[in-house]
Amino acid sequence: MVGPVSQGPVGTSDVVVVGGGAAGLSLAHRLVETGVATVTVVEPPDGPARPAERTWCYWDHGDDGDDAAGGGDDAFDEAVTATWPLLRVHGPDGGPITVDPAPSRYRMVRSTAFERLVHARLERSPGGRLLRATADSVRDVPGGAEVRCTAADGRPLTLRSRYVFDSRPLRALPPARTRLLQHFRGWFVRTRTDRFDPAVADLMDFRVPQPRHGLAFGYVLPLAPDRALVEYTEFSRTPLTTAAYEAALGHYAREVLRLGEFTVDTAEQGVIPMTDARFPRRAGAAVFRIGTAGGATRPATGYTFAAVQRHSRAIAAALRDGRGSVPAPHGRRALAMDAVLLRALDTGRIDGPAFFTGLFRRTPPQRLLRFLDGATSVREEWGIGLRTPVGPMLRTALEVPFLPRRPHPAPGTGESPR
Repeated sequence: MVGPVSQGPVGTSDVVVVGGGAAGLSLAHRLVETGVATVTVVEPPDGPARPAERTWCYWDHGDDGDDAAGGGDDAFDEAVTATWPLLRVHGPDGGPITVDPAPSRYRMVRSTAFERLVHARLERSPGGRLLRATADSVRDVPGGAEVRCTAADGRPLTLRSRYVFDSRPLRALPPARTRLLQHFRGWFVRTRTDRFDPAVADLMDFRVPQPRHGLAFGYVLPLAPDRALVEYTEFSRTPLTTAAYEAALGHYAREVLRLGEFTVDTAEQGVIPMTDARFPRRAGAAVFRIGTAGGATRPATGYTFAAVQRHSRAIAAALRDGRGSVPAPHGRRALAMDAVLLRALDTGRIDGPAFFTGLFRRTPPQRLLRFLDGATSVREEWGIGLRTPVGPMLRTALEVPFLPRRPHPAPGTGESPR
């Protein structure tokens, strides 16, 4: 059980957070800023063990007091690279659908800026500590948990705390009925002439050739009239080779977007599991999993960053109040809907591009964002469901509970760009 946290003696922490990605740093920041616990974050030292720079995106909720990143207090505004008030989807026929989700806005955070911001706040806080070391093992011990580490100079280190929150990727995914991968490669491009509208984020552009299994789309986040992140993404069972991603990106940039002359400044690539697996939130009596390893990635969309913020707030509240367990990142109803959608996509019973295009065309923007965030009511979900292919979805919903869960290999490295 999670009990109330008390301040320990100097040099110790109530909580050790393993991993300094979005999930680990968000939780550490939440605990330290609210004074719930003292925290030590264990991050790999500089070198091959540290991941490359990543992009995370989410939408805030304007002035309604429920900011996805900061719980209404805009905690990470300083790390936001760009913001878009309008969202757009291009259907397979090329027709654009532009929606204004005001007061919500779509926002981009680059991992380097995010890490710099949270690291600085931890350094300023008497309750925060950052340790550059490789976590070798995490286990329960009497009275809490223990993390054994190797420092950058090779020295062994042992940390003890009341609780450990581990964000490291799983070696193998839990058994699942359906497992797709969201895999992508993106270019940060710079065009010779102005080609982008900085007010509009293209979330899904289905004007790309579709694979035999799954679906594919382009993703464009303008940073200036002549700069943007341009990505090619697939929802399918197997990642592509880098050469195949490059060919698909080249086709999208030149033949679909018609960017003209452009240069590629940097690239990013990743693989994210889209699965109805049951991710265990607990790895021991005092050891908990967070982030993608703890089930924070939304199965049907790959969005993670906003869920990580909500989960961090919920964990902080649980520690503060002494509640019996750490809550799940997503509700059961949202996960059940995702399981049906994943199965329908995997079997080909529904046309993915038509399905997602229809959601944007027929659903009010604010309701759609709540749906994608798993925050809609039963009544709202019923209304959205009636606008989807009812027959195939109903058949799938009746089938899913009886399907066996099978093991799958881990998908490799990568973090959700959402």
